[in-house]
Amino acid sequence: MNDQVKIKVADLIGSSLCISAEDGQKVFGKVEQLVREGKQVTISFENVTMLISLFLNVAIGQLYGSFGEETIRAQLKVEGLSSDDMELLKRVVDNAKKYYSNKKSYDDAWLEEDNNLEEDNNEE
Repeated sequence: MNDQVKIKVADLIGSSLCISAEDGQKVFGKVEQLVREGKQVTISFENVTMLISLFLNVAIGQLYGSFGEETIRAQLKVEGLSSDDMELLKRVVDNAKKYYSNKKSYDDAWLEEDNNLEEDNNEE
């Protein structure tokens, strides 16, 4: 049995453009399932021509809500990214770790901000 799986992002989403949350969710769903099964997963960005943080937040950042950092480090590899895209991924991962380590506080802060904006709009 082979416990190593390579996911070619461009093949999975059917595009070289990694720009939508929906496509990021496809990658997340596949990766999450494989990691839960104990597989070693390589996410390949070969043939990807455009990559934005929204996609990475959904595809990879979300994994930090399902797994600990140790699990992700042990079972996940990423290949085929330019140095700029690796920097983007690093920022996404850092933000995801902060968010999921204190999710309730972040969510409460966003909720409070939304309520303040709503009140400001109602006063106009």
